Amino acid sequence: MATKKIKKVETPIDQRETFVSLQKNFADSEVSVGERLKTLYALQEADSAIDKILQLRGELPAEVEALEAEIADLNARQAQDTAVIDAFNDSIADSRQNIVDCDAQIEKYQQQLNDISNSREYDSINKEIENQGLLRQIALKNINDTKAAIAEKKEDLERLQDYITVRLDDLQAKKEELTNIVESTSKEEERLRGIREACAAKIDARTMSAYDRIRASVHNHLAVVAVYDGEACGGCFNTITPQRLAEIASNKKLIICEHCGRIIVNPNFESKAAED
Repeated sequence: MATKKIKKVETPIDQRETFVSLQKNFADSEVSVGERLKTLYALQEADSAIDKILQLRGELPAEVEALEAEIADLNARQAQDTAVIDAFNDSIADSRQNIVDCDAQIEKYQQQLNDISNSREYDSINKEIENQGLLRQIALKNINDTKAAIAEKKEDLERLQDYITVRLDDLQAKKEELTNIVESTSKEEERLRGIREACAAKIDARTMSAYDRIRASVHNHLAVVAVYDGEACGGCFNTITPQRLAEIASNKKLIICEHCGRIIVNPNFESKAAED
């Protein structure tokens, strides 16, 4: 009778998982521990080199994005001010039409005075002429006030346009600087990302998840480090015991720094990485 093959059940990845919780299962692989450690270190080396390239670009990408957003806001404000001036001009046109209408009414009422038969009607028409005169004065005042407001708004627009021009020059300079840096580093970054992808493809999802989480949680983004100065962790620089140093040198066991939780590897990996 054929033996039924037992399918291994994969445990779901815990996003809080660290390298410490992976120690028991790290050796459970067809690939040797030494090769897996070497791959992890090569991954870290590639990521660190990519980090240096991104640091070279510094805050430029964020500065370019901020300038673009600022200029968009300034252009929106400019459009709003222009719309206000257009509305002011429409108001002036309405006031001028009101003056024309008032003049027509006044002329009509003055002609009616010639045919007045009693004092009551005379007083009533004169009152209408007086009212139209007041409306005409109001319309004229609105025109003068609105013209002053337009002049003030246009001065604001001129200052705003000058500032937009300055910020556009700043944006162009930042973009050129960023473009030059990107162009000078793009080939190297592409090469490093190729190395990173190749290394990541050899690492199981659980270990990769822990690696990414630890890298993101420490200031120097080092999740895998070599022994420093022959006796200390290359991440936190705490002293390593002789027994653990011997285990690290053997390349046969996953060794985690008891102080910072990083993987510590044989410093010989550094020279091998340089040769590769």
